[in-house]
Amino acid sequence: MTYKIGDIVTGVVTGIQPYGAFVLVDDEFQGLIHISEVKSGYIKDIAEYLEIGQEITVQIIDIDEYTKKCSLSLRSLSQENYTRRYRKKHFFTHPHHEIGFQSLADNMPAWIDEAMTRLSDK
Repeated sequence: MTYKIGDIVTGVVTGIQPYGAFVLVDDEFQGLIHISEVKSGYIKDIAEYLEIGQEITVQIIDIDEYTKKCSLSLRSLSQENYTRRYRKKHFFTHPHHEIGFQSLADNMPAWIDEAMTRLSDK
């Protein structure tokens, strides 16, 4: 059978590695589901989601015509809405202390005097 990119096929997981799972689609066609294509978000261990001998439905996302191997995706078929968590920005001052440039204004005369004495000593 000839496959094309975007086809949804059924296959059997034949092997699992830390980087992905190998899937046999038919006798002449096999593919790899990269760990990033299993589901949205971080996956620590792919074996928690797939096991050898499991029959799964996947989508073809790339095909190598010469070797008859393809890249497969489970993630493209899932309906999960994955929202990326953003880190909160950290400020070196507390945001509730709205002092602005007041500390600079308070120290500026002393810094100017110190700089002037250093310049006059030279």
